[in-house]
Amino acid sequence: MLKIPGLIDPHVHLREPGATHKEDWDSGTSAALAGGFTLVLAMPNTQPPIFDAATLDLALAAARAKARCDYAQFLGAGPDNARDVRDVALRAAGLKMYLDQTYGELRLDSMLLWQEHFKTWPKHLPIVSHAESRSMAAVILMAAIYDRPVHIAHVSLREEILLIKAAKERGIKVTCEVCPHHLFLSQDDIPALSGATAGSAVEERPSTTAVQKTDGVRSGRSEVRPRLATQADVDALWQNLDIIDCFASDHAPHTLAEKDGENPPPGFPGLETMLPLLLTAVDAGRLTLDDLIQKMVINPRRVFSLPEQPDTWVEVDENATYEIRAAEMHSRCGWTPFEGWKVKGKVRKVMLRGHEAYRDGKILVEAGYGRNVRV
Repeated sequence: MLKIPGLIDPHVHLREPGATHKEDWDSGTSAALAGGFTLVLAMPNTQPPIFDAATLDLALAAARAKARCDYAQFLGAGPDNARDVRDVALRAAGLKMYLDQTYGELRLDSMLLWQEHFKTWPKHLPIVSHAESRSMAAVILMAAIYDRPVHIAHVSLREEILLIKAAKERGIKVTCEVCPHHLFLSQDDIPALSGATAGSAVEERPSTTAVQKTDGVRSGRSEVRPRLATQADVDALWQNLDIIDCFASDHAPHTLAEKDGENPPPGFPGLETMLPLLLTAVDAGRLTLDDLIQKMVINPRRVFSLPEQPDTWVEVDENATYEIRAAEMHSRCGWTPFEGWKVKGKVRKVMLRGHEAYRDGKILVEAGYGRNVRV
């Protein structure tokens, strides 16, 4: 058995409050334990969004009652809540700024609104930005102007990783994460994801509204933000692994009925597939086990100022070879874009703060065992 530290996922969507038919704090943190994660950071774009003291209390109450692994909750940056979120900053995982394709209370239409958050959010606490391409360049400029750290979520393009590399070389305080679906899937995989025939045409990125199609077949199962990119973009991510600070799942569960519907929501589940996909890449020599630990434990702890978890580790059967099957997973959404993929490396046991939390497919701690690491 391979023994590794408890893993940290800094980017998950647990859908509570507001959409518990596809995930909640119970099912999502159960999926986390099954995937080898003992600490997750939850995103704020729920219904309602988490963007002030009252909504933060709402989310944390649900987590306190249901979470089975440790956790913290992000606050969302809105157009007029800079002072509200500042006042409860110490209770949150960090501040999330949505700068592309966001609606409602978390929409930031003007860079003047960005500036207000950069001015007021405490410098020692993380700002995470969903910012693609040109908006990513703009938020890196903002970080340089205000001399404060910013973390770029789910980098997917060659131009993005190379810009982050250049910014780091110049001493700008920027870190970034990459998701497994942007490392292992490309536009070439859209026909298979949607059940269409291979070789079908795909709308060129970046389209911000239209659903990608393959020979007229709606490909809602491939809908994700950022969109799946070209193989050249995927190759660039692998070629610049040293620039990537963290691996994050961006676990975004939706039901198959929703993904196959007329207006498919973007996002993939990922908590239970990230580790086996990356361990398979370790087995293939594409990265090292040290790389994996650095980007899934050490760097997330540093970037997000997270405490160590005592008496916490994961046992993995590194020789176990199997096929990924959604039917065997704990996530409520019931599907995965990696269905049928052959992987090597299976989580057998998770110890969390001295208690056996998971063993061979079974969750062994009660709902509410997870702790808020920001208390």
